[in-house]
Amino acid sequence: MALAASLNAADITAALAACQAADSFKHKEFFSKVGLSAKSADQIKDAFKVIDQDKSGFIEEEELKLFLQNFSASARALTDAETTAFLKAGDIDGDGMIGIDEFADMVKC
Repeated sequence: MALAASLNAADITAALAACQAADSFKHKEFFSKVGLSAKSADQIKDAFKVIDQDKSGFIEEEELKLFLQNFSASARALTDAETTAFLKAGDIDGDGMIGIDEFADMVKC
């Protein structure tokens, strides 16, 4: 798994544990705890490419629902409410998807 290779395993474990309960996922806290917000622009773009599993150039709702599983295959899926909030936070242009620049902005904010 490419994300696990570029991030600290202990940080991933701690970040996933912090949002283990349903409806506890907060993207800003997660990005910080997992160490993604401290990565370079190129590393964030590499993370986007992993999360964009269908290689469409966008992260769609179904990919967001499975977001945590990019960090650990055993992680839970996001709830519908978490997925909707995550999409709303990142979808600046209102097209219903998160593009690479929107994702980078989201990670760095």
